[in-house]
Amino acid sequence: MAAISGHCTFRSHQFPLSFTVPVASSSSFYGEALRSSSISLASPPSVHRSLISCQASSAASPPSSSVNGTAKGGMKDFLHISDFDKATIMKILDRAAEVKAQLKSGDRSFAPFKGKTMAMIFAKPSMRTRVSFETGFFLLGGHAIYLGPDDIQMGKREETRDVARVLSRYNDIIMARVFGHQDILDLAKFSSVPVINGLTDYNHPCQIMADALTIIEHIGQLEGTKVVYVGDGNNIVHSWLLLASVVPFHFVCACPKGFEPDKETVEKAQKAGISKIEITNDPKEAVKGADVVYSDVWASMGQKEEAAHRRQVFQGFQVDEALMKIAGPKAYFMHCLPAERGVEVTDGVIEAPNSIVFPQAENRMHAQNAIMLHALGL
Repeated sequence: MAAISGHCTFRSHQFPLSFTVPVASSSSFYGEALRSSSISLASPPSVHRSLISCQASSAASPPSSSVNGTAKGGMKDFLHISDFDKATIMKILDRAAEVKAQLKSGDRSFAPFKGKTMAMIFAKPSMRTRVSFETGFFLLGGHAIYLGPDDIQMGKREETRDVARVLSRYNDIIMARVFGHQDILDLAKFSSVPVINGLTDYNHPCQIMADALTIIEHIGQLEGTKVVYVGDGNNIVHSWLLLASVVPFHFVCACPKGFEPDKETVEKAQKAGISKIEITNDPKEAVKGADVVYSDVWASMGQKEEAAHRRQVFQGFQVDEALMKIAGPKAYFMHCLPAERGVEVTDGVIEAPNSIVFPQAENRMHAQNAIMLHALGL
């Protein structure tokens, strides 16, 4: 346990006053920033005070979290699904269904975000993430501000901690879609308003919340279902593993050798003892009895130079009609999009009656609305 220096920041919600005093603390840190994102699957709740925030000054110090997210005067960050307990996750999903039903009915009277603004940081561009967040926030009365890769250049032109503190003074909530996972952790650490993880190279919690909502709508429940992911053990898989550490279901990841998900995340999810979790290299065996067969691109953003090599390695992992036949007639197909049709999935599978990729895409907005309502304590 190495001693580090830190600080406590005292903030008043009634008066624009803050001051910092030094404190002494000790901390341990494991792994690299991307892989050791301080995810606690079964850690006890941290003690939070509504007007006092204690931060370690070392960049390598893991942020504290509680079973219901990092508290900020009654508001919360949404960084990893495993920061929340099962009851909270299900409550958010129930709220998503309720607000979705109201919006689909044409009723626009529910405007909890009226008078509020959201800063949206995009180090990585995205159609679904931008449109779903911006439209959802607007439909509930708020105003969203898009900040593209050239607007901030976070970590290059300006340090992440400075960006966090400046945007916190202008906005009520921050959403960020970034590359390095440490960036989202730093944003949350130094922001005084809730931070929503719109995607990092490590995980994609908003997507999996939308996926869970979609499964509940089509199957009736998430608990007890068998979800089989076929492809690269990427950030989508990590988020499924984190969900499986909280809500009980059967999760299988079928991927080529050498492309398995992060070992530490797999082990933590398995040790949680909540769900049955399997990692395999045999997609045909994996999909038997699946309720959902899930796929994603083989080469994500930032990996396109590996695309040709990956197409060779991933032969046999395409979700085609033959694989769906093995899964069975009741299996749904899901994909987080964008899809490379003819590569990781055939056109026929995406367009088949049991494909639910477009309701899944729509649910990004509804799940995120509920996440933001929870984060803001509304």
